[in-house]
Amino acid sequence: MNRAEEIKKRRTFAIISHPDAGKTTITEQLLKFGGAIREAGTVKARKTGNFAKSDWMDIEKERGISVTSSVMQFDYAGKRVNILDTPGHEDFSEDTYRTLMAVDAAVMVIDSAKGIEAQTKKLFQVVKRRGIPVFTFINKLDRDGREPLDLLSELEDILGIASVPMNWPIGMGKNFQGLYDFYNKRIEVYQPENGERSIEFDENGEIDASHPLTNNPFYAQAMEDAELLLDAGNEFDEKKVLAGQLTPVFFGSALTDFGVETFLDTFLTYAPEPNGHKTVEGELIDPLREEFSGFVFKIQANMDIRHRDRIAFVRIVSGEFERGMGVKLLRTGKQVKLSNVTQFMAESRENVENAVAGDIIGVYDTGTYQVGDTLTTGKLKTPFEPLPTFTPELFMRVTAKNVMKQKSFQKGIEQLVQEGAIQLYKTYTTGEIMLGAVGQLQFEVFKHRMENEYNSEIIMTPLGSKTVRWIRPEDLDEKMSSSRNILARDRFDHPLFLFENDFAMRWFKDKYPDVELMEQFSV
Repeated sequence: MNRAEEIKKRRTFAIISHPDAGKTTITEQLLKFGGAIREAGTVKARKTGNFAKSDWMDIEKERGISVTSSVMQFDYAGKRVNILDTPGHEDFSEDTYRTLMAVDAAVMVIDSAKGIEAQTKKLFQVVKRRGIPVFTFINKLDRDGREPLDLLSELEDILGIASVPMNWPIGMGKNFQGLYDFYNKRIEVYQPENGERSIEFDENGEIDASHPLTNNPFYAQAMEDAELLLDAGNEFDEKKVLAGQLTPVFFGSALTDFGVETFLDTFLTYAPEPNGHKTVEGELIDPLREEFSGFVFKIQANMDIRHRDRIAFVRIVSGEFERGMGVKLLRTGKQVKLSNVTQFMAESRENVENAVAGDIIGVYDTGTYQVGDTLTTGKLKTPFEPLPTFTPELFMRVTAKNVMKQKSFQKGIEQLVQEGAIQLYKTYTTGEIMLGAVGQLQFEVFKHRMENEYNSEIIMTPLGSKTVRWIRPEDLDEKMSSSRNILARDRFDHPLFLFENDFAMRWFKDKYPDVELMEQFSV
């Protein structure tokens, strides 16, 4: 295998959106074009049991939402494509933010009727901070939506990114006729009666005047808009796209599979090859560097409930993975062997012999890895830059319903906490278990998984919102605990306080002015 050539074939990207914008549906269509699935079963068709390939967890199938990041790989048009399908629900932002550290580009899916929604805006800000290219797919043209020009203005006004349309809708909803494809110089016909899927332009950028479509008022409007955009809109500039300053915009309908293949073809033409990744000291590690290096951006328990397995997802940053190779885990300084490694098609997977920079591999984990770990075979001394972590805001006290099932209760908590979405705390003296999360839905998923994956029924008692602050062990006095703060330990045994509110924290600071309260534990 020519490693450099293989690396240049990789296209690794995440799909981001607000819930219900059609993200999972477009993922399915992309998988279909890549030959990874034969038929895209829509997310709406709950009764058929033909669920989205990327929504593999039971609770996702029941609710029709994505709550974990799936990884899927396929080959298409000479490229090896790695898609990371992220949760849209804001309660799962942390998982999405970490996933965005492992990709080289993002596809932003927007509902044509709703425009830019709150969660899309949040996720875009993360993408913007990383400076990675963003490609926009405005979805659901088969339904009535907002004026396309308004949607472009919103991209620029709300997200602060320039846009360049690659195609333009001819009508929408019941009047949707097709797409005026600027880039490929043709009209894509929606649901053609005579099998004519596309109409090529002549040298003037028009279709033959005798064609029936020229008499359609929606075609006339689209031609008018197109003229305005070509005269006054932004020009396509590949350098600006790769710098994250300009987003190419595609219109279409994922549900009816219209405009998706054209999008995929163009996206893969301009999406970047694997980028380097920075260490904590700011050194950029080149993908073509010979030594293998990578980082764990996600841990997922029970992807195969029959085997009670746990997978650490690793983004390869440089070099080449070979089955059975030994790597150093920088956090511990110990050597680990990568022998049982997989690549994914959602819940189905296969053992992998080789993978290169840009690929995502799944390493079977028995408790060795943590989210953010750096793996390397080379002389890399400093780990990759840390992944984002959220301090929880909501808290629950958790106990086992059946005291005889403590073993499965403890195992479930230990494994699910290691995924990084739920944080574990124990009261300092009595060891009562408390969980913290950024959103209520996290607790619902946790309860569901404890019952279904670990056969452990649990009792959850709300503690409300708290403010977490760590304290140095040498400053600790158990008498500092009061009715307004709970003295606890995190899962690494670092001491901390859960304050009832900001007033309680200010009162503590006034009483103990020499004690430093930290937002994250540091030695």
